[in-house]
Amino acid sequence: MKNYIKRPIYMDKIMPFLGKNIIKVLTGQRRVGKSYLMYQIIEQLKATNSDINIIYIDKEKYEFDSIKNYEDLINYYQNHSIEGKNALFIDEVQDINEFEKALRSLYSRENIDIYITGSNANMLSGELATFLSGRYIEIQVNSLSYPEFLIFHQKSNSQETFMEFLRFGGLPNLIHFPLEEPIVSEYLQNIYHTILYKDVIRRNSIRNVSFLENLVNYLADNLGSIVSAKKISDFLKSQQVSITPNTVLDYLDFIQNSFFIHRAKRQEIKGKKIFEIGEKFYFEDTGLRNSIVGFRLNEIQKLLENVVYNHLRICGYKVRVGVLGQNEIDFVAEKNNETVYVQVCYLIQEQATHDREFGNLLAIKNQFPKYVLSMDALHNSNTFMGINHKSIPDFLIEFS
Repeated sequence: MKNYIKRPIYMDKIMPFLGKNIIKVLTGQRRVGKSYLMYQIIEQLKATNSDINIIYIDKEKYEFDSIKNYEDLINYYQNHSIEGKNALFIDEVQDINEFEKALRSLYSRENIDIYITGSNANMLSGELATFLSGRYIEIQVNSLSYPEFLIFHQKSNSQETFMEFLRFGGLPNLIHFPLEEPIVSEYLQNIYHTILYKDVIRRNSIRNVSFLENLVNYLADNLGSIVSAKKISDFLKSQQVSITPNTVLDYLDFIQNSFFIHRAKRQEIKGKKIFEIGEKFYFEDTGLRNSIVGFRLNEIQKLLENVVYNHLRICGYKVRVGVLGQNEIDFVAEKNNETVYVQVCYLIQEQATHDREFGNLLAIKNQFPKYVLSMDALHNSNTFMGINHKSIPDFLIEFS
């Protein structure tokens, strides 16, 4: 039995559905560890039923190239299944044409337990939702959180370790490489180009590849800034590139559907109104973002926002950017009818910075938790007029 590093945040979500008559769908960007979770599920199934027949299809391996469409998938299953209990695992299922038809047919059989992974959000909003509504559960898998990063790399929390996390990100496979710039950068650039080609360009039949690359560069440069399709279109026009706002919106959707980026919409704090124009984009993995435009210390504020945003998402919160009059709250995070307000700052050394970060939160007149997070050396959690002030690494370790 292989000794996999456990990721309880996901296995705990999967366990109640093991062996149940519902399709388990693991979604997320490529290389965030979906396959290894499937291996752990297989071990768990075998531990409870040694006679179970495992059928594993990995569409990233050439030996499964013959499974091109739903008919091929059904035939493959019929040729490899037994009369007893079968567990079907399909890695990167979106590479099988009309796979949802096969899943609908197989789901109706009594002796099958189905698990699939996918690297495209359209798989759920489109194909699966249409054919299998109410017959599947989705578990989104993310790049390593900071606490997971510490476990995977067998490191203790320190400023040096946290800076490694900011610089290199949390793709699980990095444990097999020394965390050194040339080596990690080459690996991450290869992953970036794989995602761009397989999950964005090929999936959406994109022809204007140079515009797509320029758009990703723009998002990486403007990490955590308010972005709109018109703003991007106007910027490109200034560079003698003519692209309509609608085309920009389409391409943003294509990139987001690959889980490479996530968008945070802006929301009024009082009226809960969602602004249709202007949103912020954050990357699934800061290491991949840095592989595009480089790691620059003068942009550490942007990266800190990105890792806090990702952590809140991993903890199951819906995260938006808050708007209160002329003030902005970095993150309004909601889960189970509870709300958390978060401001992220690199250092609070000047009174003006203190007044801005704490003042924005003090203007919110409710009793929900409020945090100012920074990289200041804080031995314990401080408070100011009821607002928690924590170091960002401590927050990422303690907040769930």
